[in-house]
Amino acid sequence: MSMPYYVAPEQFMKDRAEYAQKGIARGRSLVAAIYNTGVLLVAENPSASLNKISEIYDRIAFAGVGKYNEFHELRQAGIRWADTTGFSYSREDVDARALSNFYAQHLGLMFTESGKPLEVEILVAQLGIRNRPTKLYHVAFEGTITDETRFAVLGGDSETVKSRFASQGEDVVDLGATLRRAVSALSGPERQIPATELEVARLEDQGSRRTFQRLEDDFVASLLT
Repeated sequence: MSMPYYVAPEQFMKDRAEYAQKGIARGRSLVAAIYNTGVLLVAENPSASLNKISEIYDRIAFAGVGKYNEFHELRQAGIRWADTTGFSYSREDVDARALSNFYAQHLGLMFTESGKPLEVEILVAQLGIRNRPTKLYHVAFEGTITDETRFAVLGGDSETVKSRFASQGEDVVDLGATLRRAVSALSGPERQIPATELEVARLEDQGSRRTFQRLEDDFVASLLT
């Protein structure tokens, strides 16, 4: 009878983390930022049908990078959680922090217990109202939650993109300026990303209960110029 190979727990977790990080790094980056009247989410995404950014609830948006099928399942699970919570209690009981904790528990369990970790990073954004502030929660592949104060970057080459965005100033500006900063950070100095290869959405009060809105290519192009 052959004996199984022994792997130290530290090395086992390190190998799983490297596996997940390599999968995430193959994807294109995403930027979410708070501007003067809402939250902007910008992803480099040439696909017109495979969305990285979507609505979860009235004032909550979801964004994911990495393996599409994996973060798509997380998005669906988040919608079910939000609908169930809102129906069982009240719509005001659905908030981004609780949803982020739900995601963190699932990702942490998959990282430690499953055959392989999920190759995803996700962001949960909430538009503030009354006593609830506008929030950005970044949930990593192993279940770690980071409460981002001004902006968040997910995906491959995130440190470089984050540095580019931060270097453009810390003042809170309007939608157009925030979009230009985000696209400049994603593209870098050596290339340009056309509006047709961007997926852009925002959370902003529009006079109705729902605040999520996708921005059309023509509108994005006009803001970039």
